[in-house]
Amino acid sequence: MTLSVGRISYLNAVPYFYRLADSGFAGRIVAGVPSDLNRRLASGELDLSPSSSFEYARQWRDYRLLPGHSISSFGPVHSVLFFSRLPLEAIASEKIALTGESATSVNLLQVLLREFYGARRVDCRVPPGPVEEVIAAGGNALLIGDRALRAAGRPPAGCTVYDLGELWQRFTGLPFVFGLWIVREAAYLAQRAEILAFRRHLDRALELAFADLAGMAAAVPPGGPLGPTELVQYWQTVSYRLTPAHLDGLRRFFALCVKHDLLAEVPELRFTD
Repeated sequence: MTLSVGRISYLNAVPYFYRLADSGFAGRIVAGVPSDLNRRLASGELDLSPSSSFEYARQWRDYRLLPGHSISSFGPVHSVLFFSRLPLEAIASEKIALTGESATSVNLLQVLLREFYGARRVDCRVPPGPVEEVIAAGGNALLIGDRALRAAGRPPAGCTVYDLGELWQRFTGLPFVFGLWIVREAAYLAQRAEILAFRRHLDRALELAFADLAGMAAAVPPGGPLGPTELVQYWQTVSYRLTPAHLDGLRRFFALCVKHDLLAEVPELRFTD
């Protein structure tokens, strides 16, 4: 059988896929934003995917995790950004615009504002127009991925850009895990050997990618938010591992989500091997 693998359509996921075929993987790859990949995982359209850590927590009994891999930060992440003209202490009574592309980032923002800035509730919604227009008009907005990287280069006058990875590290001293490699339990039971082999392909693909960062940057189509030198610096900032410290940060996030009624329970972390 051929595995169906999701691919996040953001620059932060490029190192996993740049040399994946060269590592020996020959399955089907489906690209999408995190919320789309979450839906496809839940429906069974994908066997595994890098996807929102919050999606794993929401339906953990249906999933397993590939060990050793994540999309994380220890400090600034540069592509999960909150834009506002107000100090964070004053956000509680304000509306926050979202793109609807992510589950993890919006819940991280909720946790940060409630736990560390005293907000009782946070009013988040997807506006009818582009979030960038909300930012330009002086509103509060959360952007992730390549759109966040682009917007950070030209924020409006008087707007402060808050990096959620940096805020999390400041208050907890821990890494923040934005994305995990999530495997559907049904796929693991039916295709265990293929999924274990995929983990070896992934190890090799990441090794090859980081051995040729300049080549990987040159292979990215022009016109994006970052030039080749900036891309290399960005990938060196992102953490792609899943160490005990990452797991501590993940458990802390899930516990705070339960505390603030964003999750019903703290999930178990169930791995493929």
